[in-house]
Amino acid sequence: MPLEKHDLLHEFPEHRDQIHNLKMSDNHFARLFEQYHELDHEVYRIEAGAENTSDEYLESKKKARLHLKDELYGIIKAHIEP
Repeated sequence: MPLEKHDLLHEFPEHRDQIHNLKMSDNHFARLFEQYHELDHEVYRIEAGAENTSDEYLESKKKARLHLKDELYGIIKAHIEP
């Protein structure tokens, strides 16, 4: 089974411009974005076999990534112009 990337631009391609604008103008969003990126990279490396951890550790990282993604999407959604 091929591994999938879960970075925000792959997850929300329709919001590419909004993500870029928020990264440049909103420090809180930029910080959360960076945390999400780091977690996504760590999960990807574990799933690819580059790092060895317990299943519980991997699941906790996936849950943290999902929580950040939900929070980031909430910010994106709040800044979408009607």
